[in-house]
Amino acid sequence: MRFVHFETDILLKISSPPKYVAGFKAVAKSLTLALRKMSLGNAVTALSHLNQKDGIDCPGCAWPDPEKRSKLGEFCENGVKAIVEEAATAKVDTHFFKEHSISQLREQSDYWLGQQGRLCHPMYKAEGEDYYKPIAWQDAFQLIGKELKKLNSPNDGIFYTSGRTSNEAAFLYQLFVRLYGTNNLPDCSNMCHESSGVALGETLGIGKGSVTLDDFKEAELILIFGQNPATNHPRMLTALEEAKERGTKIVSINPIKEAGLLKFKNPQTAKGLLGGGTVLTDLYLQLKINQDVALLKAVLIRLLEIAASKPEVIDQQFITDKTIQFDELQEDLKNYTYTDLVQQTGLAVQDVEQFVELLAGSTKIIACWAMGLTQHKNAVDNIREIVNLLLIKGSIGKPGAGTCPVRGHSNVQGDRSMGIHEKPSKKLLNKIAENFGFTPPAEEGYSVIEAIEAMHQEAGKVFIALGGNFLPAAPDTNYTAQALQNCALTVHISTKLNRSHLHPGKQSLILPCLGRTDKQQVQTVENSMGVVHKTKGFLNPPSQHLLPEVDIIAEIAKASLVETKIEWDKLKADYNLIRDLIENTISGFEGFNDKIKSGFELYNGARIGNFHTSSNKAHFTINQTSNIIAQADEFVMMTIRSHDQFNTTIYGNDDRYRGVFDARKIVFMCPTDIKKIKAKAGDAITLYNEYDKQLREVKGLQIVSYDLPEGCIATYFPECNPLIPLSEFAHTSLTPASKSILVKAKIERT
Repeated sequence: MRFVHFETDILLKISSPPKYVAGFKAVAKSLTLALRKMSLGNAVTALSHLNQKDGIDCPGCAWPDPEKRSKLGEFCENGVKAIVEEAATAKVDTHFFKEHSISQLREQSDYWLGQQGRLCHPMYKAEGEDYYKPIAWQDAFQLIGKELKKLNSPNDGIFYTSGRTSNEAAFLYQLFVRLYGTNNLPDCSNMCHESSGVALGETLGIGKGSVTLDDFKEAELILIFGQNPATNHPRMLTALEEAKERGTKIVSINPIKEAGLLKFKNPQTAKGLLGGGTVLTDLYLQLKINQDVALLKAVLIRLLEIAASKPEVIDQQFITDKTIQFDELQEDLKNYTYTDLVQQTGLAVQDVEQFVELLAGSTKIIACWAMGLTQHKNAVDNIREIVNLLLIKGSIGKPGAGTCPVRGHSNVQGDRSMGIHEKPSKKLLNKIAENFGFTPPAEEGYSVIEAIEAMHQEAGKVFIALGGNFLPAAPDTNYTAQALQNCALTVHISTKLNRSHLHPGKQSLILPCLGRTDKQQVQTVENSMGVVHKTKGFLNPPSQHLLPEVDIIAEIAKASLVETKIEWDKLKADYNLIRDLIENTISGFEGFNDKIKSGFELYNGARIGNFHTSSNKAHFTINQTSNIIAQADEFVMMTIRSHDQFNTTIYGNDDRYRGVFDARKIVFMCPTDIKKIKAKAGDAITLYNEYDKQLREVKGLQIVSYDLPEGCIATYFPECNPLIPLSEFAHTSLTPASKSILVKAKIERT
């Protein structure tokens, strides 16, 4: 089926969503893409080393590598896309910037910007100018130093970090920033899994997941909340397939029906290529957006009812020995009725009862989740309620059971381990003081939300981004763009052109750095399950003018700090010296240089049943259900990724696993809601809202009929981020509430 948008003449192609993912088509797509955009030699070199021991850690997701790597290739389709983005032959050189003004580039799509290739030379935009022009590296560093020294307070500087950066670069970055005098270290975790870290730290004593890849081999039941593995973490599907073959049951909890949770055709097996593949989900619960706490409370009520006659259904011994506040949880549940909670979820009673039955009969349970749970106003409650369920079952701290927040960027967890945090621990600050001879600032810094507000309200800031694409990743796009433009200087340390470069401060720098695939010194990263290992590039850089991130950070530090005892040049020359500093500063990295030869797992108390909380026990908590109430003419909107996308990087305009092709400005709606607004599939609509008495709208969205609960709609980010107000964020974690925003719809007429 095809629809043509009357304003833009974009041809939107729609087909029925597939019933499975991967298979031969994924292999064909991967190879075609690699050979079309990379040289044959580079494609073979990069892919043969991707995620192999002593190879290149994929710059995509943080899913861990198995101990035994596949000889056919330890990568997925979207991993290939990530490599192609970084190692493509196309280049953005000085001639490109001479031909294209900033104003002209703003009119291009994010996809077009990404396809232009690797940045090749440091560029500078002067105040009042509309073009970037070449600048010498030392002139760029001196400009940054000059502007940072001019600030009235170190807290007027904001230092953002992406999870793509290495442990070595992240550690030096936070050290420089604290030497400069601030804890303004917002990072991409603020916008995705901050809610996980806050909730897990409070309840279990560590802000990381507790399971390892081996736990998937022993689990009896795997729960997947608000996650689409086939697009966001495709190699996870292999672990799920192996679990299913051993008899593990899988429950998927997600408002939108995702092909990747239905069936997987593993392209590395005969069954996947030639056979029927593996059915993954045993029970699919399509609850309404952000009704996870309601579902979990209903389940807890039923489990406690059953336990009255079958005590073995809950682990009373574990509850007594390892937890506190169970009585308070039971008292809170008395405020709810099972029937009301189920009705709130939008699920059928029989489906919830089947879920309860699976839980009642399992003792080894893994709960996985992603941003479908972490980006709501009550996101911390979502995670804490999952912990409540696992605690009542005794499903933490033993093989085959535990928490599994599945993170995105390949080293976002490593950033936190290295001290990238606007709220540093006293332990970290004390170690920095002890090792480096200065008193680091103790005042909490800005998170992403707070940084945007600060930049918007007060001009004269300096914003430095170590990687990432800050503007499209952030909420309230127009407000955030103005915040960046209010700055005296914006600096982007990047591998590729992106939209953040096109909303510069009064002065702006683009500093091109080496990527994960480029030849440089060995670095390290930490995966989603706390394993630290090496990453090494094998390709020749696209330009002689690129510098490693470590070098850029060191040179900025030398230009910006009045006095420092840090021997920055020696650290640039030998990353082993950086790892020695990490070893002496960060707990768990003892013997760092020796241990990276084979990789090592960081200590995780929750993994072994040691809960480093204030009570030294795991905490049951009292959590709130969603308080979002949509009026008759409103919908609850969640933003999602397409299959041709990783975070803000757009690989293409297709969403193959949802049957959408050649367009991104779309809105998924159920047939009942389409009729409700007197529209039909293919019609163009505007979504809008008026949070804070301010009109926000996105025009030109085409309707796609899809399997969603009534009253719930889905759109892509970053296209619909302008609808997400900065004021809507999770309590405690301050994560933007991108998955539960109220909107209204109006049909666009010719």
